[in-house]
Amino acid sequence: MLPRRRCLIVGCGYVGLALGAALARQGHEVFGVRRRTAAENELQSAGIFPLFADVTNAATLQKLPRHFDWVVNCAASAGGSAEDYRELYFEGNRHLLAWLAEAPPEKFLFTSSTSVYGQTDGSIVTEESPAEPKAETAKVLRDAETLLLSAAAAGKIPAVILRVAGIYGPGRGYWFRQFLRGQARIEGDGSRWLNMIHRDDVAGCIIAALEYGRAGEIYNATDDEPVTQWQFFEWLAAELKLPLPPRIPADAEIQRKRGGTNKRVSNAKLKAELNYEFKFPNFRAGYAAELARLRASGGI
Repeated sequence: MLPRRRCLIVGCGYVGLALGAALARQGHEVFGVRRRTAAENELQSAGIFPLFADVTNAATLQKLPRHFDWVVNCAASAGGSAEDYRELYFEGNRHLLAWLAEAPPEKFLFTSSTSVYGQTDGSIVTEESPAEPKAETAKVLRDAETLLLSAAAAGKIPAVILRVAGIYGPGRGYWFRQFLRGQARIEGDGSRWLNMIHRDDVAGCIIAALEYGRAGEIYNATDDEPVTQWQFFEWLAAELKLPLPPRIPADAEIQRKRGGTNKRVSNAKLKAELNYEFKFPNFRAGYAAELARLRASGGI
């Protein structure tokens, strides 16, 4: 059995709450940071001690307790602009680095995104592939990664980067929700690749990276099976006995402005080095569970 760790989760939202609950079940002492006090009961119910601070405001961090073994920054931006991203992800990590300087943890983990891979040719990408995104928001994430990896190389903090694919799970999943609303559209021939991971596997990958990840390393957190947009909707339509979404022309200019990518992200390094076994190794397993949950609750 692993020793009991004192853990701090910055950003106790959709992923952070599940992560904190999982760590608490393992017997760790878990503290969760949110910006607002409204979620206090929710955190306590999950076995998480609630704290309140804002990483974009360095002064608020000074009120927090110190001396943590594991620190995870999985804060999520409420806004979608590059300015919002820079404030939260770059400046937020910079503030955390400064605050932790007096008492560095055993491991610091930042959840970045596979959006930093800008490939558009459907190729398989690994952690060694170029991360040269076109989207301004993804460029900010890459800057934040560089900040943390530089700090790790200098021996200031044992930072690990987890590049997370599109997250789905209870109540989440962009393409799934669009389909249920009747708003989904298949772009062109539907051959664009989607990379996904269930929320519970994100939490599991984070814990595996805290236990086994090497400082200064990057790991791709995505399930075993990238899927084309067409394959995803074909399976979903069959499961729900509904028609496929209509097709729309693939607009190259819109994709360019959105920074749209088309790649297959490999999780081989994560599985090999972190010994992680996925609860939901592909979208079919994960969404079958979500469909069962929704049917049981009368949601569909």
